[in-house]
Amino acid sequence: MESNTSRKELIQQYKERKVIGGVYIVRNTVNKKLFLASTTDLPGSKNRFEFAQNTGICVDLKLKKDWDAQNGGGFVFEALDEIEKGGTQTEAEFKADMKLLKEIWLEKLADETFY
Repeated sequence: MESNTSRKELIQQYKERKVIGGVYIVRNTVNKKLFLASTTDLPGSKNRFEFAQNTGICVDLKLKKDWDAQNGGGFVFEALDEIEKGGTQTEAEFKADMKLLKEIWLEKLADETFY
């Protein structure tokens, strides 16, 4: 019975956790090109990037040619904007907000070169 209570508590904690989404870039420090993306899990995206750098696996196919040429080096992850998911906000609404936020950043970075 105690393990059920513990399981219920863990499920409740998971449901109540902060969900942080946002917009980020992966910057190629050699040729200055940017890869712009939005996500509903900003910390997870940063972890994936770090894992990709540590293992040499390209983080996105758009970057593959340069990533392979530089062995994953010369790329940095930069969070541009982050938003916490609202308590009553649905996953679809949160995704839509991230998409809109990405479009705003595309306009802000209009003079940059993208992958």
